[in-house]
Amino acid sequence: MIKAIITDIEGTTSSLSFVKECLFPYARAHVGEFLQENVTNETVQQLLADLNSEVGKELDLEQAITQLIQWIDEDKKITPLKSLQGLIWESGYKRGELTGHLYADAIRNLQMWKAEGFDLYVYSSGSVYAQKLLFAHTEVGDLTPLFSGYFDTHIGGKQECNSYENIVAHIGLPAEQLLFLSDIEAELDAAQAAGLQTIWLIRDDALQTDATHWQVPDFDSIELERFGYE
Repeated sequence: MIKAIITDIEGTTSSLSFVKECLFPYARAHVGEFLQENVTNETVQQLLADLNSEVGKELDLEQAITQLIQWIDEDKKITPLKSLQGLIWESGYKRGELTGHLYADAIRNLQMWKAEGFDLYVYSSGSVYAQKLLFAHTEVGDLTPLFSGYFDTHIGGKQECNSYENIVAHIGLPAEQLLFLSDIEAELDAAQAAGLQTIWLIRDDALQTDATHWQVPDFDSIELERFGYE
């Protein structure tokens, strides 16, 4: 029986175009300005130190900006980059230049599941900070009260079985009582290997005939009864 639901963001609760055509370009356009204005900030200094550790050498500010832009262009899932993007997006949300996109079907069902007593969690390659910002600044207001917790790449890569084992340990429920929603098959494979139940969101693509995961076009098509929900 499912007792908790973990959802991905990009391509699952939110459109790929919002992330790729809005959030990423915004971070790219503002990364230089943001670092130059906040270089003495303790959090930013730690992120720059983490960046240096990632590349294995000491970079000056301009080199760091160039490296970060390259990673953004390559869509790298690198923790200091994701954390920095979250800080840049915070500025955009506060200025009213960004509004977090969520599919209406995702909002509707997340609210329903919460009301029915399910614990809800988020697991995304974007930083926990960025996740909270997105859900706090949606077109329907602040949705962060829906969630019991958030996970990012600090707990492990999304295509690694061990990451989901860590999430299971953190939540404290048997793996088979957790349901993971994602649009990426390799992530679902890793979650399934760790014992979680899985659902593959296929919003814009044709269903895969040989998939080992239940596929749905949207949240409205999810039937929790399939997993023993009563």
